[in-house]
Amino acid sequence: MTDRFRKVPTGRLSRLMGFGQMAAGVGGAMVSEGAKRLARGDRPHLSDLLLTPGNAARVTDQLSLLRGAAMKLGQMMSLDASDLLPPELTAILARLRDSAHFMPPAQLNAVLTRNWGSDWRLRFAHFEARPIAAASIGQVHRARLHDGRLMAVKVQYPGIANSIEADVDNVAALLRLSGIIPDGLDVKPLLAATKVQLKEEADYLRETEQMRHYATLLADDDRFVIPRPHDAWTSAEILVMDFVGGVPIETLDTKPQDQRDSAMEALLDLVMRELFVFGFMQTDPNFANYRWQPDSGRIALLDFGAAKPIPPGISQAYREMLAAGFARDREALRGALIALGFVSPGLLAAHRPVLDAMFDTILAHVHTPGPFDFADRSFMEQIRTLAVPVATDRANWHLPPADTLFVQRKISGMAMMAVRLKARIPLMTMVRDLLNLPA
Repeated sequence: MTDRFRKVPTGRLSRLMGFGQMAAGVGGAMVSEGAKRLARGDRPHLSDLLLTPGNAARVTDQLSLLRGAAMKLGQMMSLDASDLLPPELTAILARLRDSAHFMPPAQLNAVLTRNWGSDWRLRFAHFEARPIAAASIGQVHRARLHDGRLMAVKVQYPGIANSIEADVDNVAALLRLSGIIPDGLDVKPLLAATKVQLKEEADYLRETEQMRHYATLLADDDRFVIPRPHDAWTSAEILVMDFVGGVPIETLDTKPQDQRDSAMEALLDLVMRELFVFGFMQTDPNFANYRWQPDSGRIALLDFGAAKPIPPGISQAYREMLAAGFARDREALRGALIALGFVSPGLLAAHRPVLDAMFDTILAHVHTPGPFDFADRSFMEQIRTLAVPVATDRANWHLPPADTLFVQRKISGMAMMAVRLKARIPLMTMVRDLLNLPA
């Protein structure tokens, strides 16, 4: 791997310049590609010029250097749009989930010294200078205490918390300029909610509280393990916790079917309990937040910055949506989707036959007898074809409320993981038993 030690841009001007370089690179590539296609006699659309592998690579590389909210938003898009983008673009954007650069040693030392003093190394028998993980908001180091205990030390990139407002606005501006977001679509509520959530994720003192609460909720569930925070050394910028071992959850894709199914059934059961029992959800589905322990089969849950209460109305609307799907009740399903904000009355009026056909396609797949085979994505091509008139009707584009989007992002992310692991799960039985639905 090439050198991943790159200084985090901390000043407003330096980060703005990073966005400018990204926009210039993408814009130049679009002009060049457009000229080539025109010379061949083609008449390319703007989206065709924007959504190319080359531009995806440019955006990915620049966001991984900026880190912070800019990279976090890129990670969100790489998950949320995975079923809509071409596979080669999805593969490039997926690099954002684990491709952050590391802070140089001097920058790391400055953060640790600011929080712990210049003699911070005396706290540890050994501190690994090279991170074992790096993400959008911080990087994680393994350290050993003098009594032999292993700890994980999550260190936030400097200036990240203060750059959230500007980063979110800059990403939104780039999306506006690209033409991806229609002029009439009001994204202000979503941007405001995203800023709040990212600021919460950047507060490590808050995260320790969420971690402790989550551990209480799962105290009697031996399928999962949650690290304990080390409060005495934790601050808003540094989170110290027990080191919990394990391998990336994705490595399960080479394991026997029963192991993949067992792990995925536990995770899907957890999502349903978050939504319908706890009223509290860790809403970030990034695969890096999950580690699998081969010896015990347990799953380590590692990141709680995005954990939050779920409004009761959202839980109830999801309950009604699943009950309607279980009963194949189209009218009730439409009502639940409108209540959740996935479908607007205007969109339903304009495209009711198409939406009904999409519902029927999904329900037929879900109701197939036997375990639900997540590896079977044949129905998605039908959905993409049916969705063309809906997707191109930009005047009726509609954004669900932010709370709905955060919940759905977790659900969709877990479904993606199940697809990756080719899991076969008794999904309908799980839903029926949890919600006490009739057989």
